[in-house]
Amino acid sequence: MQDDWQEAWGPVMRAVGTVGSDLGARAVAGIDRIEPGTLRRYLEPLEFDCALHHDEQVAKAHGHGGVTAPYTAALSFAMPAMWQPGDATLFPEDSRDAQPARSAVKPVYPDYFPSFSGYFATDIDIDFVRPALVGDRLTRRGARLVSCEPKETRIGRGAFIKIESEVVTETGEVITRMRTGMYLYQSHQEQPA
Repeated sequence: MQDDWQEAWGPVMRAVGTVGSDLGARAVAGIDRIEPGTLRRYLEPLEFDCALHHDEQVAKAHGHGGVTAPYTAALSFAMPAMWQPGDATLFPEDSRDAQPARSAVKPVYPDYFPSFSGYFATDIDIDFVRPALVGDRLTRRGARLVSCEPKETRIGRGAFIKIESEVVTETGEVITRMRTGMYLYQSHQEQPA
């Protein structure tokens, strides 16, 4: 017989692959279009000297619509602002396992999810369809639940989940498809004795 904490994840496990598996994540657009200067700042610390990322003629000669961003930059350019002047701090606590007050990458979980006090990403698998271009404004959309595995770890009791989403351009063209793994948990310190 399973413990109560495992049974609490039953509705989540039953939602995998059903109509209810869409976690209702709204499409969230990146805060800015990809600009040449921002792309340069992304490439600079990497000393990434690929002409596709700074020379429009070279990029077009290789079949692209313009200067491309590295595939690895797509998620950065698809993120909304995490903080803006006037906002409260993202980390109101300074404890070791402090969680951000808000996150652009954490889905809003439906009521059938049990409560949890912490979470972290465990893995990400990305299929790149095409590179993003300077001038694109990217949007991350979708959050389809594809797996849920309850498990107790050293940090707490919870479940490893996997969510599928994609990054698209303003015209809806898919540039990446991703599967993100997360561990959602109730820490051992916060569980009843």
